[in-house]
Amino acid sequence: MEIFYFVVFGGLAAIVAGLELSKSNKDRINTSSAFNSFKNNYLLVYSLMMAGDWLQGPYVYYLYSTYGFGKGEIGQLFIAGFGSSMLFGTIVGSLADKQGRKRASITYCITYILSCITKHSPQYKVLMVGRVLGGIATSLLFSAFESWLVAEHNKRGFEQQWLSLTFSKAIFLGNGLVAIIAGLFGNFLVDSLALGPVAPFDAAACFLAIGMAVIISSWSENYGDPSENKDLLTQFKNAASAIASDEKIALLGAIQSLFEGSMYTFVFLWTPALSPNEEDIPHGFIFATFMLASMLGSSIASRLLAHSAPKVESYMQIVFVISSTALMLPVVTSFLVAPSGVKGGSISFSGCIQLMGFCTFEACVGIFWPSIMKMRSQYIPEEARSTIMNFFRIPLNIFVCLVLYNVDAFPMTVMFGMCSVFLFVASILQRRLMNVAEIHKSRSQEWSAEKEMTSEADPLNP
Repeated sequence: MEIFYFVVFGGLAAIVAGLELSKSNKDRINTSSAFNSFKNNYLLVYSLMMAGDWLQGPYVYYLYSTYGFGKGEIGQLFIAGFGSSMLFGTIVGSLADKQGRKRASITYCITYILSCITKHSPQYKVLMVGRVLGGIATSLLFSAFESWLVAEHNKRGFEQQWLSLTFSKAIFLGNGLVAIIAGLFGNFLVDSLALGPVAPFDAAACFLAIGMAVIISSWSENYGDPSENKDLLTQFKNAASAIASDEKIALLGAIQSLFEGSMYTFVFLWTPALSPNEEDIPHGFIFATFMLASMLGSSIASRLLAHSAPKVESYMQIVFVISSTALMLPVVTSFLVAPSGVKGGSISFSGCIQLMGFCTFEACVGIFWPSIMKMRSQYIPEEARSTIMNFFRIPLNIFVCLVLYNVDAFPMTVMFGMCSVFLFVASILQRRLMNVAEIHKSRSQEWSAEKEMTSEADPLNP
């Protein structure tokens, strides 16, 4: 393996270690022992859930190809997963608010375990059922767990600032360290032990089962709306009304869809971008490098969220601009660097530049997750949290399905340019969100001051 990859990985590792070890008391949040116990329990569950997800990711396409399916059929299977998440996501999100987030988290485990079991069959229809189950599970993973955490955190009376600590640690562990370990463990099962491409899915099912046992034994139930007179349609209407009536929620949903849509598009494009002439690149090692960059981002986010300034609405504008610039690099290098006509070989100079840009983008992803979680906890109403969060995923899933369906119709530079534009638009919307939030806050303060003055002038008037 070329020394370049080790230099990038080692440099990122050194920066992450330096940031974590150099944290002072100002960068840390003083918490209670009760909160630490609660936080560690959630981090254990979240890490197990993410391990079950990360173990599968690198081997889905490979497994389908070993069963003899072509690019078109595999593309249809992937579209089925995102389409399932789009169609059933809002339903399972509403059920999570209505029937309980703990039940929804357990349902995620069961659904994803069943999806893993279907991978043992080479039958296309069975694999299609597995993708549908996986899409439903993905909707639950990105809504039920966060909704349970926010509700339980508030129910137990913990300080609001402590919630950002849990978010940043969850991303640092679940989307960083666990992802790296899961990638190495999956590689060990498939290559070193020669257990075949289905082995990571069996391992994922085991981790999900362990996590489900922890949830059943240690989590209490909480609900978004415990009233019994609201059906699913009413919940949908209330969620849609909340989005339409509150500009902050609508802006947050648009920002999330733009960023995540660009992120998922990047997932499909980074391999051909780094090896346009079939260069020999270490996919697993590069994936681990990306996850390390994400850990760097979450470490930076933990420092930012530990302070009252700058506010999350402010620094995320800069993050979106940086991420937009990073994904514009493939477009820039296509004009400035002459393409190589030699097939195979090692990564090109253009590829090295793009890899640095992609690591920068992954660092922005690491900052994005805990920051968007923080903003969702502030702006989304508790009674319909899971429903609204899955509403946000509808345009995201439509966009990803369109990209997958037309991935060969547009040049790669056009796709990256589109993602860069989306991220720049997200920065503009983020600025608008900051302004709207400040206006709303100032009006609330004025209303409170007027109320106090009225009560002081006429204390007998309730």
